[in-house]
Amino acid sequence: MNELGGYEYEDLRVGMSAMFAKTITEADIVLFAAVSGDNNAIHINEEFAASTRFKGRIAHGMLSASVISAAIANKMPGPGAIYVSQSLRFRAPVRAHDTVRATVTVIEMIPGRFRVLLSTVCTVGGLVVIEGEALVALPASAPVELLGAVERLGAVEFEKQAVLA
Repeated sequence: MNELGGYEYEDLRVGMSAMFAKTITEADIVLFAAVSGDNNAIHINEEFAASTRFKGRIAHGMLSASVISAAIANKMPGPGAIYVSQSLRFRAPVRAHDTVRATVTVIEMIPGRFRVLLSTVCTVGGLVVIEGEALVALPASAPVELLGAVERLGAVEFEKQAVLA
């Protein structure tokens, strides 16, 4: 574990998993619309949303998917992890008052790059609402040969290059 309680690459194994849950509120939906600029009527206008195949307002897909980000940032790998990419498949709508449970599971270790591939699944009441995969870069116990590079480049520039690699 690193000093912030997050996993380092060496701490993880294929099959390890973690879960984070959040109940989506009306306020979350309204605030997400304001922050993101996504004011699609399906999210904010009950009269319009009632006339759609969803028969009512639904939460933004990216708001629901953000629970995956919370699982990665807060549970596993945790603090220090850097999101590289995420694929998402939206399977069912999420509504206000639904509790979204995001489970992340290590499915592949990528040695030499200190990255892991995670299966990401969100459920509401046992129903899969989102599934996908995330690629995450992790801190590692720094090999001696890297310490000189960090000193030469400076920590911020080294981190930028590590993420782009």
